[in-house]
Amino acid sequence: MNEPRETSHGMAASQHDGQTTAGKEAGAMLRFENVSKAFGEKQVLSDVSFAVPPGEALCILGRSGMGKSVTLKLSIALLRPDQGKIWVCGDNIASLEGAELSKVRRKIGFLFQDAALFDSLSLYNNLALPLRRLSNKSWPEVEEAVHRTLQQVGLENDGQRMPVELSGGMRKRAGLARALVLEPKVLLVDEPNSGLDRITASEIDELLLKQKTERKTTLMIVTHDIHGARRVGDTFAVLEHGRFVAYGTAKEVEQSQSETARKLISERY
Repeated sequence: MNEPRETSHGMAASQHDGQTTAGKEAGAMLRFENVSKAFGEKQVLSDVSFAVPPGEALCILGRSGMGKSVTLKLSIALLRPDQGKIWVCGDNIASLEGAELSKVRRKIGFLFQDAALFDSLSLYNNLALPLRRLSNKSWPEVEEAVHRTLQQVGLENDGQRMPVELSGGMRKRAGLARALVLEPKVLLVDEPNSGLDRITASEIDELLLKQKTERKTTLMIVTHDIHGARRVGDTFAVLEHGRFVAYGTAKEVEQSQSETARKLISERY
């Protein structure tokens, strides 16, 4: 195995059989430590390790079916690893249950690909619901938090609208607002620009970038949109057959030995 190298983001990394391992950086907000996951005979992740420092964005790239969304679901314990540890804000979420798991999940926001709004609730109540269930805020405090978050994503005048009344771009903004209303330390994002035109996608990218730079939220983003990824991301990982075949800055991935990684990071691809 090669000696660890220091990336431009301060994470020790090493290469072994195409698998990149990001080291145990002190204070990492999100860290996978030798994580594996299989479904039957299909090995989706194999001994994967990485770390995301506070206030930075890791973008995970890869062809469909390579385990990108599984990585997100493991990060919030919607799935459990077969082996390995998953550290979120200093807690091994893979070993938590019940109230302890809920406590850590409150520090995590999740923007689903389809926004995952409750169709029977207005946009306002979609945001108020997690605050009422998961926080100790008074009703005036809930109202203030909902208004502030809707304003943050440009939907302050749309709180009484139902999800069915929202355009695709507005639904994505609404899903982001719900993910942010609890002021998470870590934001997990699944295909933020899927199904959006380029202008609307750029607006979503800008919101994510603002969340990272102004609020110092740590992001992990699964995406096929390399234009948005290069705009928001600090570090890039390419998943192929359960392993990272490239990990680093955009420039480092461009120089990877993996042809897949070089193609995926290229804005001309």
